[in-house]
Amino acid sequence: MSKRQIDESLVEKILRSLEGLEYGSVHITIHDSKITQIERVEKQRFPLEKNSLKKGV
Repeated sequence: MSKRQIDESLVEKILRSLEGLEYGSVHITIHDSKITQIERVEKQRFPLEKNSLKKGV
């Protein structure tokens, strides 16, 4: 079984997708043993204040 080299520019793109990501995911799609798509999904989380749960506030 031979090892395939991953294009260095793709590795850089994957690493850039991870930069600054606090919550979320990076999906790497592969077809025919080649990376065809890199998708970054970022979630933003906000603290829930207890006072905002009270009725009439």
